[in-house]
Amino acid sequence: MAGTSRQFHHPFEPYEIQSQLMNAVYDCISDGKVGIFESPTGTGKSLSLICSTVSWLRDEQSKLFKNEASLGGDVEEPAWIVEQAQRQRTEMLIRQRTDLEFRLAKIRDKESCQRRQYEKGEPAMKRAKLNQGPKIDEERQFVLDDYESDDENGRSAVERSRDESLSAATLDLMQKLGEPLEPIKGDSDPELPDELKVFFCSRTHSQLTQFVNELRRVKIVRAAWLETEKDSPPENEPQHNVVKHLPLGSRRNLCINPEVVSAGSTAAINERCLDLQQPSTPQEQKCPFLPNKENQALVNEFRDNTLARVRDIEDLATLGKQIGICPYYSARTSIKPSEVVTLPYPLLLQKSAREALGISLKGHIVVIDEAHNLMDAISSIHSIAVTQSQLHRCQTQLRVYLQKFRNKLKGKNRVYVTQAARLIDSVSECLDKLTSEQKVSEALVEASDLMGGKGVDQINLNKLIRYLTDSKLARKVESYVEYTETTRSGSLQPHVDATPALTHVQGFLQTLMNPAAEGRFFFEKGESNTVTLRYILLDPTFHFREVVEDARAVILAGGTMSPLTRRQMEDYVRYLFAYVAPERLATWSCGHIIPKDNLFVRAMSNAPDGMDLDFSFAKRTSAPLINALGRCLVRLAATVPDGLVVFFPSYAYLDQVSAQWHNVSTGSDSIWASLEKYKAVFKEAKGSSGIEDALTQYSKAIDEGKGGLLLSVVGGKMSEGINFSDKLGRGVIVVGLPFPNIHSAQWKAKLEYIERSTLARGKSGAEGKAAGREFYENACIRAVNQSIGRAIRHRNDFASILLLDRRYSTPRITNKLPGWIKEGLSEEGTTATFSDIFQGLQNFFKQKN
Repeated sequence: MAGTSRQFHHPFEPYEIQSQLMNAVYDCISDGKVGIFESPTGTGKSLSLICSTVSWLRDEQSKLFKNEASLGGDVEEPAWIVEQAQRQRTEMLIRQRTDLEFRLAKIRDKESCQRRQYEKGEPAMKRAKLNQGPKIDEERQFVLDDYESDDENGRSAVERSRDESLSAATLDLMQKLGEPLEPIKGDSDPELPDELKVFFCSRTHSQLTQFVNELRRVKIVRAAWLETEKDSPPENEPQHNVVKHLPLGSRRNLCINPEVVSAGSTAAINERCLDLQQPSTPQEQKCPFLPNKENQALVNEFRDNTLARVRDIEDLATLGKQIGICPYYSARTSIKPSEVVTLPYPLLLQKSAREALGISLKGHIVVIDEAHNLMDAISSIHSIAVTQSQLHRCQTQLRVYLQKFRNKLKGKNRVYVTQAARLIDSVSECLDKLTSEQKVSEALVEASDLMGGKGVDQINLNKLIRYLTDSKLARKVESYVEYTETTRSGSLQPHVDATPALTHVQGFLQTLMNPAAEGRFFFEKGESNTVTLRYILLDPTFHFREVVEDARAVILAGGTMSPLTRRQMEDYVRYLFAYVAPERLATWSCGHIIPKDNLFVRAMSNAPDGMDLDFSFAKRTSAPLINALGRCLVRLAATVPDGLVVFFPSYAYLDQVSAQWHNVSTGSDSIWASLEKYKAVFKEAKGSSGIEDALTQYSKAIDEGKGGLLLSVVGGKMSEGINFSDKLGRGVIVVGLPFPNIHSAQWKAKLEYIERSTLARGKSGAEGKAAGREFYENACIRAVNQSIGRAIRHRNDFASILLLDRRYSTPRITNKLPGWIKEGLSEEGTTATFSDIFQGLQNFFKQKN
């Protein structure tokens, strides 16, 4: 393999598969490819990704520096003149790009004077603003500003005054997320280098924190321009260079204003922060931590301290409190000079979020971890749902607002507010009609039906959405309604939704402009007769294309990227990278680092009494089958030591099974009581509440020697990001295959889209149906693989993995499992009886004990 002599600065002696992974990632970046990498969890994947990407970064920086310092071409001058010119050019570049700490020391000296002035008290101008001017009319703040005619591109005069590089979607997102009314200028410092970067993206902040901890362990070489200096670094200066790292996150993670944080939910925190920035908010009530021209010294101090060492998102919040500046807004001033940026999925995958943060991916490296659910994540980010009650509240709010301010609305304001009300009425009436007519719980809805109201076909949606974004109509309306409710009752009436209803509905209305082939609308009746209108993105291609085309290289990495065979890779090629040339795509997969005798894997087709284990949707509710499963687990719980985790296909099925086990006996005791004889039993509840407590109690039971049985759900919280290492996961059992409901309106639309796109490529109808079936199966198996990956977290770990369903013994399913699992499935493992498997399981743990 090329590059086997490369120095990756791994903090330990890497295993062979780690060296292979690092070289493969390095080559992928060098060649500017899109790479899909599968390395099982517990194989040191994150550390290998860090070492390979940052090593490439340093090597590329050296090349760029040498190229920039070189005079280039043939110079027809004496050698001594050429040598002197080369030396002068190199010294000039070194002066421009010297050690960051040395350069920032000068900045800090200059800013200490600014800070002393700031700490003496408020500037006179600021005091004058607080004391001057008459008391304003309270209701005047809710009146819309005059809205001038749109230009030929559909932009208003107000919008043209804003930064023209921002799209309407960006301005809308900035409004929702509470971006400052005046842009922060700290990131425009011309002295700051715009470094080549690695953007590392993962699903959750906890996963990003784990990545940061690994980044701290890596001792990377000093930058190329430092190595060219004549003087060696001082004795107290490390020979290795700290990677300039920046974690980006949500306001929920970074806000330091107690009044805002106490709002509770993420949406409420966003709204409260935005409220404090409104012009109508009294000066003494505005957020004191928001960056502005007068506290720029604090922003710069925050930036310098952020880059001085590798920090995680919690460190940034602490740093903001110490300095007295908002870390959420101040963090973006560190984007330009940073080398590694960590951020959650939504901030990278949404173009509007990238624009709002000032992030450009052009020429940089993008690494997406936990990429097995990337397509689902893109679809989720760009999908939205609105309830019937939200639509009704919008209608009520607009009526109240118009009754008060109708005579004050002029020109374009009157036109657009009327159009907004008409469009919302049309959508609401359509949903009301569906509610009264539909006897099913869900159905497909056409966009034309949603826009079938009187006069709606005459509305220019693009101009209307721009108006709603630019005029901040939603905030004006919601604020006025809250004001009237407070005035009338003496206290603010609480609402179920933290985000203003009109703001949320405005986001939904934007989807009406999306291409019809890209997504579909659905009507749903949920619990308690909740009626929802949902937009689902079916085609993620467009929304990820700009990331791929802008970035130098894109790395998709995961522990369970399988199925990864050439045929099964077509899911990514067809639905995410259809526009990418085949030669730019690369895949890499490896086995596990554990010895083969540390893993016991079997597909179990029969229960102890010989009953077939067939948990297909049509058969799994059978009472005899559920009882047979319970007796099977009783035997296994008695044999597997310490912790045993069982994954069920859905919460509903887990509830049904556990209810029956409480009532059916295995003799004198119920099945549930029999399980509790061998282990303390815990059950995952739907939603995030109680997860931490269940895990704590489960771990405590194992530590106390009781053993623990954790009943969980594939795709639930326990199957994503929770590590069941060592005693916490000596056994992992998957019950059945968690196929989505193929008869649901959403999955029917997905399969229809796949068949239609297959036909568009010139394939036959039969090939289209085959592609749909393949996609459907792969979605199921990826979820299974993710659950399996919760066990075996390091080289010395050992565990048993049992797949309970006769379908796991079929080649079609077996071939989609990860390579390290397939290796463990011996020939007897796919055909053996329960007795054979049970005996093998007993022998496995006897050897380990």
